[in-house]
Amino acid sequence: MGLVTKLKANEGTVRRGYRLGRLGLSIVGSYVGYQAQNIWLGDDGRAARAARLRQRASRRVREELGELKGAAMKLGQLLSLQGQTLPEDVVRELAQLQMHAPAMHPSLARAQFKGSLGAYPEEVYREFQAVPFAAASLGQVHRAIAKDGAQVAVKIQYPAIRAAIENDFTLLSSAMLPGRMAGYFPKTLVDELRRGILEETDYHNEAANLELFHRGLSRLKYLTIPTVYRELSSDRVLTMSYVEGESFDEFLRRRPPQALRDLVGSRIVEVYHGQLQWLKAVHADPHPGNYLFHSDGRIGLVDFGCVKRIDMAPIVEAYRQRSWRDGPEGERRILTFIFGARAPLARARQFIPIMDTQADILFPRGASPVTDYRNPKIWDALRSSSEFALRNKLIAPDFAFLTRADLGLYHLLHRLGARVNISEIWQAASHQ
Repeated sequence: MGLVTKLKANEGTVRRGYRLGRLGLSIVGSYVGYQAQNIWLGDDGRAARAARLRQRASRRVREELGELKGAAMKLGQLLSLQGQTLPEDVVRELAQLQMHAPAMHPSLARAQFKGSLGAYPEEVYREFQAVPFAAASLGQVHRAIAKDGAQVAVKIQYPAIRAAIENDFTLLSSAMLPGRMAGYFPKTLVDELRRGILEETDYHNEAANLELFHRGLSRLKYLTIPTVYRELSSDRVLTMSYVEGESFDEFLRRRPPQALRDLVGSRIVEVYHGQLQWLKAVHADPHPGNYLFHSDGRIGLVDFGCVKRIDMAPIVEAYRQRSWRDGPEGERRILTFIFGARAPLARARQFIPIMDTQADILFPRGASPVTDYRNPKIWDALRSSSEFALRNKLIAPDFAFLTRADLGLYHLLHRLGARVNISEIWQAASHQ
């Protein structure tokens, strides 16, 4: 890296760090002011003022992270899935980051497109809508009509987004240095997070993911996954078939009956388990903004930038069978899979009671083998896993992406209020 490049990178890191620091100071200042005024307010006035403070702070966080894009915005998306730990109004505000970030100016989007494909959008497509219908952390998506008349979605990457991600991880590494030195956040974890998010900026890789999932999940007739137009794509532009459907919030506003909620929930679980068993890969970003819904139970799944290739089927089967109860070898096998071969086995064994709880919730035995995702114990068990791994310095590099996938899946099914026979779905998938 040359001197000029290094200076520009450092300037970008300082600028993004300043904006995040200013955001934090602004929120702290508002909180101090709120506490001072509490002296003169009664209980009702304090509650109302606290709600207004949360609303203003969460809006400010959403707007700033949306402007910053990159890894900073992905943090906001992850926070929007914390429905059991954050107030509902905060989650609702941050959820806008899933699909409604500030978009590029149309002229900048055209320049990005031409810089990648060598022509302007109106020269490549029969029609192209300059205003995007979705904008997220790394790019925005436009509707268009291809020369053959097909409706397509065109994802255009934001300029310099890789540099923004590198800057964010420079800041993250500095902020996490005390934790890394103490062994709570190993360098391998930070490197894996960085690698995974940077991988999402390569649209050639996302196109390959799309083709893998489109082919591998084709047996699920209710599921629609976009088809890639390779000749109209590059590393920074991705052209796909347009997938129809309602957003998750639109679907819920229709107040679907419980039977439809259970059907859709079962299908979401089947899609997830199909990935594990048939593809040995995981769509690691299953937040509500990446699903589209129909009133007859059909589902669309989009945005395949974050895919983790890993064979998780053995761990799910181990949970279903409670294989750690079979003896020391069963214990060692699953604990090594979760925490890595270098994890001290004696310390990892303390995780077994948490696994027992998780297995009893997700794969209940007896007369009622159905998991009710409205049950808050599911969130308690998921949170216990993260807290245990952090407290005992047992965070393996794969842990972050698997936790992200689980968190997104549970959040979706919880809001849906679905009741699902997971064991039945898993067994059926294993025989297809």
